[in-house]
Amino acid sequence: MRKIEHIGIAVKDLEVSNLVFEKLFGAPAYKSEEVASEGVKTSFFRNGPNKIELLEATTSDSPIAKFIDKKGEGIHHIAFDVEDIVAEIARLQGEGFVVLNETPKKGADNKLVAFLHPKGTNGVLIELCQEIQE
Repeated sequence: MRKIEHIGIAVKDLEVSNLVFEKLFGAPAYKSEEVASEGVKTSFFRNGPNKIELLEATTSDSPIAKFIDKKGEGIHHIAFDVEDIVAEIARLQGEGFVVLNETPKKGADNKLVAFLHPKGTNGVLIELCQEIQE
């Protein structure tokens, strides 16, 4: 893992939350997109070298909807940039971590992603991210 790629925050209303974070950072989101396969709309903000991803559920059975129902709005995951996601998944499985999706999938912000089960990471959902080379 090379660095923290972003911190994901689950929100009930992306439009309202975008205004909050725009005021907080003094700049609008630099990117918004929908990831239909995950039932989520996202917005990304920059703060210096750091990125924040806001996530709003688009379906009542999406992971974000379930998270908000259980825990409310707040930090959903921490994402780490990796050079080779397939190799990193294999390494982490070898260390005993449970990977929720062993095959990386297309995520937001032009990334391949995979998640580690939070039961093995002190309750924190960890996302692995690799930039998709086009």
